[in-house]
Amino acid sequence: MSKPVVLVTGANGEIGRTLLQRLHAEGNYRVVTVDLTPLPEKYRQYCLETYAGNIMDRYLLDQVAAHHEIEVVFHLAALLSTRGERDPELAHQVNVEGTLHLLRVAQNQSQRLGRPVRFIFPSSIAVYGMPSVEEKTRAGAVVEDAYNTPITMYGCNKLYCEHLGRYFTNYFRQLGALANAARLDFRSIRFPGLISAETVPTGGTSDFGPEMLHAAAQGQAYKSFVGPDARIPFMAMPDAVTALLTLLEADREKLTDTVYNVTAFSPTAGQIADRVRKAFPGADITFEPDAVRSKIVDSWPADMDDSRARKDWGWKPAYDVDRAFDEYLIPTIRKRYAESR
Repeated sequence: MSKPVVLVTGANGEIGRTLLQRLHAEGNYRVVTVDLTPLPEKYRQYCLETYAGNIMDRYLLDQVAAHHEIEVVFHLAALLSTRGERDPELAHQVNVEGTLHLLRVAQNQSQRLGRPVRFIFPSSIAVYGMPSVEEKTRAGAVVEDAYNTPITMYGCNKLYCEHLGRYFTNYFRQLGALANAARLDFRSIRFPGLISAETVPTGGTSDFGPEMLHAAAQGQAYKSFVGPDARIPFMAMPDAVTALLTLLEADREKLTDTVYNVTAFSPTAGQIADRVRKAFPGADITFEPDAVRSKIVDSWPADMDDSRARKDWGWKPAYDVDRAFDEYLIPTIRKRYAESR
C-alpha cells in the first residue's frame, strides 16, 4: 500500500524548507508542493511532484487534486505582515481567498476519499491586538480567546481564516443531502516569532531577532526597527516544525479546539542583541525604531499561554532560549556564512 500524499503550499519559505526535510527524514508521506517559485534541486529530491504556481489559480489547485489523492494539507503560503500593510488588498487576496481555495480543495478531497483530510494551518501571534504597552505588560501570557483584535491586515486575515477552518470542520453542509458527507479536519497553530538558522529572514515584523543574527554573522551593521525593550515570544524553527507534525498526528478525539497557541521563550530585543554581541564580538547593532513596525510589535503579546496545546496534544518545546541560541542558531549561522566566504 502506497504512502499517503501530503500537499505543502509555500514550500519554498522558511517553514516549508525545514518541513520538507523532516517529512523526507521521517518517511511517512509522499510530498507534493506548490509555490510561486520553483523549488531548488536540494528540496525537489524530497518530493513526489512539485508545481510552480499561485494559490490564487483555482485551475492549478484542481489539477493538483485531480492527480493526487491528497490526505493532508500544510497550507504555509501567505503574504506576511509588513508587505500586507503596504498592499492590504493583495494580502486579503492571498491570505484569505487563497486559503478559501485550499479549504475548498481539501473539502472536496474529503468527500472523494470518504474521510476527513487533515488541514494544518499556521496562524500567528498577529491575530492579537494589545491596546497598550501597559496592558501588554499587565496581561502576561495571553490565552487563545483573549485580545483577538488585530491591528494589521495580516492579523485580520489569519484570524478570519481560523474561523473559516472552524466552520468547515464543524458546520459546513450540516443540512440537506450532504449532511453526512465527510468534512475536513482543520487544525491551526498560532506561532510566535520564528527564528531559523537555515533560511534568511524575509521581512516579517518579528524578524528583528533573526536579522540581528544573520547580519552579525556576515559582519554587517544592523539597525533594529524596534527598541531594546520590545518583547514578543519566539521559537526556534525545529520546534515550529515539530509542533506542526505533532498536531498533525494528534488524536482528533482529544482536541478540544481547532486553534492552539505554542511558544518557547520571550526575550526583549535588547536581550537578543546582547546574546548576538556575545557570540559575535564587535557586532554593530543599534536601535532605530520604525514607528509603524514598532507599533505592530507592541500590539502583540509579550507571551502566549500554550497550556491548551500542552494538555490536548502534548506540546513541549525542545529549545529554550539558551539551547536555541547556543546549540542551534549561533553555531549553524556561523557555519553558514563561514562556508560562503
